[in-house]
Amino acid sequence: MGYKTIQLKLAPGYFDTDLKQRIEKELRIKEFSFQIESKSLDARKKSSIHWLLRISVLSPEIPGAEKESSKTLAIPYKSRSKRVAITGSGPAGFFAAFVLQKAGFQTLLVERGAEVNKREKGIIQFERSGVFNPVANYSFGEGGAGTFSDGKLTSRSKHISLEKEFILSSYVEAGAPAEIKYMAYPHLGSDNLKTIVKNLRQQYQELGGEIIFETTLTDLIIESGNVVEAILGQSQVSAEYFVIATGHSAYETYRMLMKLGVPFRTKNFAIGTRAEHRQEEINRAQWGVDELPGVKAAEYRLTSMADGKHPVYSFCMCPGGMVVPAATYKHINIVNGMSNYRRDGRFANAGCVAGVHPDQLAGRKITPLEALELLENLENSFFAIAGGYQAPFCTIKDFLAGKMPEKIPETSYPLGLIPAPLWEMLQPAITNALREGIPDFMHKMKGYENGIFLGLESKTSSPIQVIREKSGLCSGFQNLFMVGEGSGYAGGIISSAADGIKTAMQIIAKET
Repeated sequence: MGYKTIQLKLAPGYFDTDLKQRIEKELRIKEFSFQIESKSLDARKKSSIHWLLRISVLSPEIPGAEKESSKTLAIPYKSRSKRVAITGSGPAGFFAAFVLQKAGFQTLLVERGAEVNKREKGIIQFERSGVFNPVANYSFGEGGAGTFSDGKLTSRSKHISLEKEFILSSYVEAGAPAEIKYMAYPHLGSDNLKTIVKNLRQQYQELGGEIIFETTLTDLIIESGNVVEAILGQSQVSAEYFVIATGHSAYETYRMLMKLGVPFRTKNFAIGTRAEHRQEEINRAQWGVDELPGVKAAEYRLTSMADGKHPVYSFCMCPGGMVVPAATYKHINIVNGMSNYRRDGRFANAGCVAGVHPDQLAGRKITPLEALELLENLENSFFAIAGGYQAPFCTIKDFLAGKMPEKIPETSYPLGLIPAPLWEMLQPAITNALREGIPDFMHKMKGYENGIFLGLESKTSSPIQVIREKSGLCSGFQNLFMVGEGSGYAGGIISSAADGIKTAMQIIAKET
C-alpha cells in the first residue's frame, strides 16, 4: 500500500464525485482512499477563480511504503496530587486546564462570566433592551470573547505545530467541521462555537476537571514570591500552581496583579474603528460577481504603511457577519465582529486599525497602569458621546472629508447608529494614519470607500505585556503563570490556546 501527494485545481462549486474522478484520472488508479491536506481559494484572476487542493492518496496501485503517521502532542499521564487553579475559560485558560487534567493534575477552572447558554440569553436581552449584563456579554463568559466571533483559526505563531494539531483535533472531536484541519483560512462560526465550548467543558469534567462560573479572581495571597491562595469572591482556593488567562479586557485583574508586584511593560498595539459594507459589494470587488457556487462569502485582508510610522490594516474580517456591542463594563462602548459558520448575512465587517505605542498616544513615556487608563478613558468617551450603546458612525467618505453623515444607513449593528465625528473622537495620530492608509485600501479593493465606519475597535491586542519567562512564569514568582491575550504574547484562538498548552506542558515537566 503506497501513497502519493498531488496538487489539483477545481472549480469553486465542485462536488466530491468531481474530486474522486480527478484523482482517478491524475493517477490512473481505481482503488484508493484520500485525504485533503490543504485547500485554498485562488482568486487572483477573476476570470479563473478556483480551489487549490493538496491531496494525499493511499492505494495498493501506488508503489512504495505507506505514509508515516503525523506526530501528535504527547501528554504524559500519571496520578498526581498537585492542584492547579486556572482563571479564565477562553482558549488559553481552557486548553491549559484541559491538558493538565489529561496529565493527571487536579485542576480548577474559574470563569468570571456565565456558562454559554446563560451567556447567550444575556446577550440577546442586552441587544433587545440595551441593559448591560456584567456576567453574560460578548467579552466575558464561557469560551472567552472568541465564543461570539467568527471563530478564526489562523495563526502566524511559529513552532506550535503539535499544539495546533491538538487544538484542531479537540475541536473536531467536540463537533467542529473536519475541514478546519485543512482549510487555508479555517473558521468555526459563533453558532458552532456555542456547541463546541459546551462539549469541551463536558469532556473536561468527565476527566475530573472542576469548573465554576460567575466567580471573579479578586486577590492573591503571596509569600516570598510563591502564591499560596487565590481569593475568589468570598472563598479562598489553595493550589501548587496558578495560571492567569483572563484575556486583555479584565482591567481590574491587571490592576490587582500590578498592585501585587507582577511586572508589566507597555508595547505596541492597534486601535481604530470597524468598517461595514454590503457583502455583495465585497464579493464583486474580490470575485467580479455577486456570488460563487461552493464559496460562502468573499474576505479581504488589507494593509498600508500609511504615514510610515503607524501601519494601517484590516483586522478580524467577518464575511456575512454582524457588528456587535462588545462592552466589557457598563460605561464602555466598543464594537467587535461576529459571524456564523455559513457566513450568509447581508453585511461584511472588519476592523480598520492603526498600529501605535501607548507612549505615542500620550505624548510621553507612560507606565503600564497609565496605558490602561488611557485606553479605558477612550472607551468611556465613546459611551459618553453616544449616551449608551448606540454605535457612533460616519461613512468612510465622510471620515476622509471630515464631514458629518447626512443620513443613517442600514446596518447589522443591533443597538442602532448615531452620527458622530469619528475623526475627532479618535486620537490625532490614529485619525491621520487612517486617512493616509484608506486611499491604499481603496486602490487595492474597489468600492472600499462605499462602506461606513462605526464604533471603537480597541481590543485587537493588549497595550501592555507581562514580563515572564519562556515557560509563562511571571518574573519574580515561583508558581504564577500568565498566558493568552492578556499576557501580551498571544492573539487569536489558536495562538492563545497554544500558549496555554505550552505553559501546561512546562508545569507537567516540573512534576514529571
